[in-house]
Amino acid sequence: MTSALPYINGIKHLGNFVGSMLPADVYARFLRQEGETVLFICATDEHGTPTEIAASEAGLDVETFCQRMHEVQAEIYRNLGLSFDYFGRNSSVENHELTQHFYQSLNKNGLIEEREMSLVYSLDDERFLPDRYIIGTCPHCGYQSARGDQCENCTSLLDPPDLIEPRSAISGSKRLEVRKTKHLFLKLSALVDEVKAWVEAHPNWSNLTKSIAMKWLNEGLKDRCITRDIAWGVPVPRPGFEGKVFYVWFDAPIGYISATKAWGIEHSQDWETWWRDSESTKYVQFMAKDNLPFHTIMFPAMILGTRENWKLADQIRGFNWLTYYGGKFSTSAKRGIFLDQALSLYEADYWRYSLLSMIPESADSAFTWELFQVKVNKELADTLGNFVNRTLKFTVNYFDATVPEDGCFGLKEQELQNTCKLLVNQYCNSLKNMEFRKAVEALCSLWSVGNQYIDAAAPWKVIKVDREGAAQVVRACLHLIRIYALVSAPIIPFTSVKLFDALHLSEIDRMTKISESVNFEALSPGHEIHAISPLFRKLEEEEVQELSARFGMRE
Repeated sequence: MTSALPYINGIKHLGNFVGSMLPADVYARFLRQEGETVLFICATDEHGTPTEIAASEAGLDVETFCQRMHEVQAEIYRNLGLSFDYFGRNSSVENHELTQHFYQSLNKNGLIEEREMSLVYSLDDERFLPDRYIIGTCPHCGYQSARGDQCENCTSLLDPPDLIEPRSAISGSKRLEVRKTKHLFLKLSALVDEVKAWVEAHPNWSNLTKSIAMKWLNEGLKDRCITRDIAWGVPVPRPGFEGKVFYVWFDAPIGYISATKAWGIEHSQDWETWWRDSESTKYVQFMAKDNLPFHTIMFPAMILGTRENWKLADQIRGFNWLTYYGGKFSTSAKRGIFLDQALSLYEADYWRYSLLSMIPESADSAFTWELFQVKVNKELADTLGNFVNRTLKFTVNYFDATVPEDGCFGLKEQELQNTCKLLVNQYCNSLKNMEFRKAVEALCSLWSVGNQYIDAAAPWKVIKVDREGAAQVVRACLHLIRIYALVSAPIIPFTSVKLFDALHLSEIDRMTKISESVNFEALSPGHEIHAISPLFRKLEEEEVQELSARFGMRE
């Protein structure tokens, strides 16, 4: 499993998180718990002009900047509970070697062509401008901040001359001129039939993934430049190309393979099996829609063109964009929430659950503080937290902090188990199909069942006249907490650990498959438990208003 590589030039925002890394992590955790052998790979994408500029602005050399930012990002992702098996770097020796290997294989197969190009040179910046550092108005949709390589609004591929009123993204200068320079091109036009056949062989892809892939194919694939006139990147091993590097789009996806190789070297594991054995390995990619063209078209074309046995993706799960009150996240305008800020405000599970409930699966979706408040207050605090808190406290107060021995389960408890099995099955099927909103809905419904049961049974009343009857209810509710801990683990792993600890579950018990979690005999009578502090804190109205003002509500 791979999620889109986060770029090194800054801390990512909530949209980046929910658009690839979070659903990938939930899926990885779920599969591991169900007994699958999973390798979850990611890395920082470190090459290209944006890195050079960000390093310069930070007053650091590029290598030092990348090292520091990699450490910062890795720490943030750990604190958010991302369970990468390896979080690598695209500036690694492994990625340099594999990128050059890919180039040499493609070149040997006649799929690389040297061409003289007329590129934009900025007189004020005194440098050639990579396509993404020329901005202007998109000729297709009118978006005014389209880049010279692609419009992020309509995803159309562009060349700098296509832009209306182009200017330098570095200085804003319009003093641009065209100069000659040599570059290498990947002959995508020679691979179009193979790529199309591969895309069409995957009818199970989501509508978003298929539509973007077919849009590119139907428009016709053009040969694409793979080198750049910049200093930071993978050097081009070709005479006459000294001082040039591979374009970041070319080396970035190879980073999935190179990070796996680095993992194998570090852990003395056979890394090649994951990328060579198509029979026993399934490969799933997660990414937002702006990355889909490169993973449905470019990367597979590169792999196919090598004529080597590299594993191609079986499933590419694409997502739309999470917006901030319907507008774009913006660092410069201080609008929206970035991951370091998010963690300074609330614990990771607040974000993981809430964001997954609004994940942009079928269309763009909007983050608002008001919706976040509803998810935290009504679903996390009132539904899960309240049930757990009152069950554990009642057990401590009336049954000596142990699972009661008295009371036999009756028809209501059997109905409760049946309902739980139904909802757990819905939850598992949703995660298997990577339908994350449906999974969250099933999970919240599962939590609600516990509240409905305890409200109707009212053990705080029953215990006054029938201790055995109250014990029966408490035993059922403690088993529900165990089920909730197991089922919730992929989505809110830190909370699940708190529940596991409160129930004093063994390491083996904590590894129970979600699909086998509904078992009202798992906790033996007399088993010790302890009460815990409230799992979630509610957001007050004044707090939401302050956050809206602090982070900017709209464009």
